[in-house]
Amino acid sequence: MSTLAFDGTAMLGRQLLRVRNNPALVILTQTMPISMLLFFGYVFGSALAMPGAEYRSFLVPGLLVATAANGIMTGMFQAAQDVHRGVTDRLRTLPVSRAAVPVGQAVADVIVTAVGTVPFLLVGLAVGWRIEGSALAAVAAVGLLLLFRFACTWAGIFLGLLTRSEEAAGQLGSATFMLPLLSNAYIPTGNLPGWLRTIAEWNPISALTTALRDLFGNAPVPAGAAWPVAHPVAGSLAWCAVLLAVFMPLGVRRYARGEG
Repeated sequence: MSTLAFDGTAMLGRQLLRVRNNPALVILTQTMPISMLLFFGYVFGSALAMPGAEYRSFLVPGLLVATAANGIMTGMFQAAQDVHRGVTDRLRTLPVSRAAVPVGQAVADVIVTAVGTVPFLLVGLAVGWRIEGSALAAVAAVGLLLLFRFACTWAGIFLGLLTRSEEAAGQLGSATFMLPLLSNAYIPTGNLPGWLRTIAEWNPISALTTALRDLFGNAPVPAGAAWPVAHPVAGSLAWCAVLLAVFMPLGVRRYARGEG
């Protein structure tokens, strides 16, 4: 465990240097949620029954979760990029823990996400979003959000190691944009057709979005929803546990195996 901690810290430093040396990508990924908040909040909000400020308060947690789910795309692209450029093969020859490289990537991604969340929340406050719940509940909401990002990043790492191609990872990663659309991140699901509502409510994004709205005090838990949405905190933790239990060992094993 001490070897993993030491090697993982070194790989974490490598990933943070990688982020620092590519500021354009960081700026783009951090400004996109803000742009979506301003566009959706003022355009979609005018088309829904909710008043503008109320919809923006509804929207902020959804965009936070949608951004966390993008960990699949970023994890996939970075892992595939390292494989495609031969970096993974060189790292694999070093006397380091096989789990250190993917762990360092996942932890670095969570750190960057946490830092990038701050300006988004400040813009949210500027457009009318407020934390109506307790400070402890708000901290729990942020912790739950970062845990979900961590789990999604592991899914992306495994898929990136599996595809081994930057182009394929980019195309497959762009498909994750559909996941928030099939959830309650942007609109309430109460008026959806029954079959579509069921799909949306069993989407992990819906459970986490509902949990954040409840913990921030922005919206109550909807009545008559599927279990993950009716019990959003427990549902979110369950989804995170499933994602980590599946993709963490798969990602480490795939990295250790290489092309074999």
